Amino acid sequence: MSDGALLRVEGLQGWYGESHVLHGIDFEVARGEVVTLLGRNGAGKTSTLLGIMGMLPRREGSVVFDGTETIAMNSRRIARHGIAICPEERGIFASLNVEENLMLPPRIAGGGLDLDRIYELFPNLKERRRSQGTKLSGGEQQMLAIARILRTGAKFLLLDEPTEGLAPVIVKHIGGTIAKLKTEGFTIVLVEQNFRFAASVADRHYIVQEGQVVDMIANADIDANTEKLHGYLGV
Repeated sequence: MSDGALLRVEGLQGWYGESHVLHGIDFEVARGEVVTLLGRNGAGKTSTLLGIMGMLPRREGSVVFDGTETIAMNSRRIARHGIAICPEERGIFASLNVEENLMLPPRIAGGGLDLDRIYELFPNLKERRRSQGTKLSGGEQQMLAIARILRTGAKFLLLDEPTEGLAPVIVKHIGGTIAKLKTEGFTIVLVEQNFRFAASVADRHYIVQEGQVVDMIANADIDANTEKLHGYLGV
């Protein structure tokens, strides 16, 4: 672990009731990086994001963000440090229209994107801004879920399966958005099943198995580690 990491996770343990799901997660993320957590279903990737965000029922270990230990903090306090999560289930309010959904989250820090910038990143949302959440496609819901956390001012984003079940054209758009956010100083941890997508946006990949990080592969070294990755991911 390096002293200059924006996020440093060491020995993170996590439980749902009696179920012990994280068994000593160790990894770090530098400021401005896009990092993925890769692994098979049930490996502990989503639980790792929840553990960082203080949303597991019980967690132990160390999660240091920007020099501050957060392991004893609740999720609200952690969010105020500039971390936001976009969950796989998206959490769109069906009875509200797009713009009302966008206006819901509180500002936690300066620098949150205004509506004009969000609509620039997601033109589909501008076209559908008066449409209720129930009338959005899966891709539009995912765009809205990502856009909503960009208003908060958080600069560290946790994205859980943002391309799950989406059409290739939407996946490409989300990849382009992640690339733009990186150039604007955002740091992103991404849980993904779509390895091709992950390889198109990330700097490094951590492999998660049975609640532990078992390997790290730099994006530049993917071709040399294809066979190893296939073994890890079962593809």
